[in-house]
Amino acid sequence: MNEQIEEYLHYLTIERGLSSNTRQSYARDLTQYMTFLTKRNISDWQQVDRYLVIDFLETLQQAGKSTATVTRMISSLRRFHQFLRQERVTDHDPMQHIETPKKKQALPDTLSLEEVERLIQAPDTQTTLGIRDRALLEVMYATGLRVSEVINLRLSDIHLNMALLQTLGKGDKERIVPLGDLAIEWIERYLDESRPLLVKKNPDETVLFVNHHGKQLSRQGVWKNLKQIVRDAGIFKTVTPHTLRHSFATHLLENGADLRTVQELLGHADISTTQIYTHITKKRMTEVYKQYFPRA
Repeated sequence: MNEQIEEYLHYLTIERGLSSNTRQSYARDLTQYMTFLTKRNISDWQQVDRYLVIDFLETLQQAGKSTATVTRMISSLRRFHQFLRQERVTDHDPMQHIETPKKKQALPDTLSLEEVERLIQAPDTQTTLGIRDRALLEVMYATGLRVSEVINLRLSDIHLNMALLQTLGKGDKERIVPLGDLAIEWIERYLDESRPLLVKKNPDETVLFVNHHGKQLSRQGVWKNLKQIVRDAGIFKTVTPHTLRHSFATHLLENGADLRTVQELLGHADISTTQIYTHITKKRMTEVYKQYFPRA
């Protein structure tokens, strides 16, 4: 049974062209599923029916997994069992009558403009790492890049003379994103004053943002640094790298940007993903109305 999972993961990478992060997500889901089936003494995919699948999903819910996690698992299993049937490993699809739970759409956390200013200005720019952190935050807020996209930026992806950068998003889809003046100013200062010192022992490194060893900054490194910067800025909200992405999109829409443009900038394949930000701007509009309209 593990052999079919490996074949499926190979199919996702080679034929579907999915990113390594997406592939790893599928791998985690299917490993969890396989563990459950092994405990039920299932040794052949042909033995799996909808009642086993329902049992598995119920164990996830009993373990306190969120609706979003269960929904993602259903999606993973649906695609996997379609693959098994397509490859004639099985003659039935146990996912056929499994319903996806209705997902409550949560509004992403965002920062106000004043909080963004405080956050971005918090790093100590008298230090080498402080200059790097300031440049990193400027880029994240100015572009709305995902943290995985930011840490994978290479020197060759930055075109300061054209005020643009290029990035590979989900599914390795390339997009071009504009850079603002402040982001350009801090990238230039980082490249002149900070990065040369950081890469002294590793001069061949090609990624833009590096750690104190001169190697590629990791996702965990960005999260850890951000937690400290949030504390230094005196912000008492839960702030993640994605919060800056949400704030970027929200502030664009609040200042008149159209949804299609924001979709392109964020690299969303489907505009329905971007539409969640319209809920945020409507919420903000309601708050302003209640605060300032005398008869509200």
